[in-house]
Amino acid sequence: MADVVDPATRRRMMSGIRGKDTKGEFVIRKGLHARGLRYRLNVKDLPGKPDIVLPRHHAVVFFNGCFWHQHDCPLFRWPKTREEFWRDKLAKNRKRDRRVIAELAGSGWRVGIVWECGLKAAGKDPVALLDDVAGWVRIEPSGQQGPEGRSIRPAAEQIGSQTIGEQYMKEWRA
Repeated sequence: MADVVDPATRRRMMSGIRGKDTKGEFVIRKGLHARGLRYRLNVKDLPGKPDIVLPRHHAVVFFNGCFWHQHDCPLFRWPKTREEFWRDKLAKNRKRDRRVIAELAGSGWRVGIVWECGLKAAGKDPVALLDDVAGWVRIEPSGQQGPEGRSIRPAAEQIGSQTIGEQYMKEWRA
């Protein structure tokens, strides 16, 4: 099936898609700040430049778009044009996501992912979602303390070749 708009219009539309400071990120950031959590944005020193980094809680939060990260939900649909290009690109995105999560978890960071569909499902009043994210940020994953006072993570979930405990990896989806 041919594209419904001309190439110049499609280029303009695609160039308007932002990689940071999206509306969803602003909702999450504002909600976390209102709950007393302080954070840094897009820290370049960490793998994947997480959208929100909470150093005090040793946690990071990503806000992932369902299309760009190939989420298994109704918001994700394969494009009808240039299918090979998109399959390759989105597969690389997923592979990079798994690598980044494994690297962060290997360094002792807890990783939270708020999916676009999860925020949309919350509607105009995402209070419960934001309370859940803030609660997850504040929990102490285990009673055991590792080097430098960091908690030692229990094993549970498999991401790539890395085993990650549920307390260290959390997703909010529809």
